[in-house]
Amino acid sequence: MYHYKKTVFPLETKLMGIFISLLFLIASCNTTVNTETENLARQKRLETKSIEALKYCTANNFDTTYCILIDMSIHSGKFRFFVWDFSKNQILDEGLCSHGSCGNIDIPKGEELPYFSNQPGSYCSSLGKYKIGKRGVSSFGINVNYKLHGLEATNNNAFDRIIVLHSFTDLENYEVYPDNIIESWGCPSISDDYLRRVDTKLSNTDKSVLMWIFN
Repeated sequence: MYHYKKTVFPLETKLMGIFISLLFLIASCNTTVNTETENLARQKRLETKSIEALKYCTANNFDTTYCILIDMSIHSGKFRFFVWDFSKNQILDEGLCSHGSCGNIDIPKGEELPYFSNQPGSYCSSLGKYKIGKRGVSSFGINVNYKLHGLEATNNNAFDRIIVLHSFTDLENYEVYPDNIIESWGCPSISDDYLRRVDTKLSNTDKSVLMWIFN
């Protein structure tokens, strides 16, 4: 008959285990609180932008059921491309979105990506409101793109720069923060699956749809 000796841990070891468990619990709570705070701030920011967006859409005979809001102040590894429902005042869909690499210009000292420029050949993203134009054929992703017409002084070269909405096969359907995602040549690029959903919605919309890139 075998006899097993029960291991008795010293009091100090038990207390250390409890202390470590408490640290993990506190860290987990802080992460949850930070995430909730970020989500509330994001929602508030989108709601504020959507009010101005709806006014613009109404005044310019754009579709007033939804728009696309891209918040470039959000880390590229997090969702920042939002399909916004005007009537419900909430996000309909969301996903990752690339920004331009700015590979052909010198970014000013102290600045970092995403950096924004309307300069032709800059490979930078451009801030401002856009009219989503005709559906076309892309050499990237699911081979679908949408022409973009810049409506402001900050992005009025978009069409000539061939800035379009398209997909990248290498883009994930989930958040990858703290990692960054692939950069583009200035186009707002999303995942293949996400563009399929956005494409379905755009294809069933009669009026022009507003896309707004802000920071």
